[in-house]
Amino acid sequence: MTEKGIEYLRKKLVEHSSRVTMRYAQYSMKYRDAVVGMTIPENIRRRYNSILGWCAKGVDSLADRLVFREFENDDFKVEEIFNANNPDVFFDSVVLSSLIASCSFVYISKVENELPRLQVIEANNATGIIDPITGLLTEGYAVLERDDYGNPSLEAHFTSDATYFYYKNQPEKDLLIENVTGHPLLVPVIHRPDAVRPFGRSRITRSGMYYQRYAKRTMERADITAEFYSFPQKYIVGLSSDAEPMDSWKATVASMLQFSKDEDGDKPQLGQFTTPSMSPFTEQLRTAAAGFAGETGLTLDDLGFVSDNPSSVEAMKASHESLRLAGRKAQRSLGAGLLNVAFLAACLRDDFQYERRQFVKTKPKWEPLFEADASMLALVGDGAIKLNQAVEGYIDANTLQDLIGVKGAN
Repeated sequence: MTEKGIEYLRKKLVEHSSRVTMRYAQYSMKYRDAVVGMTIPENIRRRYNSILGWCAKGVDSLADRLVFREFENDDFKVEEIFNANNPDVFFDSVVLSSLIASCSFVYISKVENELPRLQVIEANNATGIIDPITGLLTEGYAVLERDDYGNPSLEAHFTSDATYFYYKNQPEKDLLIENVTGHPLLVPVIHRPDAVRPFGRSRITRSGMYYQRYAKRTMERADITAEFYSFPQKYIVGLSSDAEPMDSWKATVASMLQFSKDEDGDKPQLGQFTTPSMSPFTEQLRTAAAGFAGETGLTLDDLGFVSDNPSSVEAMKASHESLRLAGRKAQRSLGAGLLNVAFLAACLRDDFQYERRQFVKTKPKWEPLFEADASMLALVGDGAIKLNQAVEGYIDANTLQDLIGVKGAN
């Protein structure tokens, strides 16, 4: 396949990085939505700018449940490579970055006489040309370092036979390192890829961002309305033109006001405008929460609308059925990417070009999405006994660990 070249990949990264940066801003609750509305002036709306973390909740609710356990049938001993690369942080970083930006990249490097090193690179700093059959890149590009102004200071161009490093304004330090694996040492880990979107889909969807923006606008309007709700507007009719101007703040907070009759014996009449109700805003916020919960597979409890009755594990699993299915899909797609990382890391460690089909028996294993409670343990135990009575040895310790996430003594 003809190489596209580093200039093409630079343009591709610039084209797509803005979407990734926007989703990271949504996740970190720093994204400023465009001002929408006809009745509230922009300068007042800015004073009541609301912040909502529903998009972050939608990502974390799934990311926290995706806990990588091990590689089953690890014939090539790839587990030692991951154990040497701070696995508690590495796997969580890969999963979180993939859910936010639809994919993340793992840069594999090696220092002489050491195990390969694995570095997670977010999607707004890396891109490439993907092979839709294997999920590996045919050519890759990554920004490894940026200066204080966000401009690339160290770039890497990954090909099947070498990795090229380019230093900004320091061409004498440019470096070439040969690649013995036969594939670029930049591996994508993709969340929910398909034929239309080979680099996957983000957990922060357009629909989810809309519902969060709708809820933020509702909260801003509620905050502004609360000012009038706390201090209702009053009026005076029939006040003499010769009367001294009244301090509006004093008229609002004073417990007693005195008005005397004028020379004709007339007296002013006091009144108060109808206080706006806060109930419509509560209903609007709940409607937005219901839409966001349906989009992300959460419940209203997850978004702060707490119900009276606590839920058991079985009830939680039933109410989070969409979240469970999304988690199973994420385990399959992310597991394929991690297996590709293991494949290339083993090739680099052994300085040998293995064939990818040799790794088909190696399977990524994940912890159950929902932890088992006492009732579930009892139900699974009874079921295992009955199944083993019907078919001897059908349920073993490994199967039980996959079901309940508890490792036995042996």
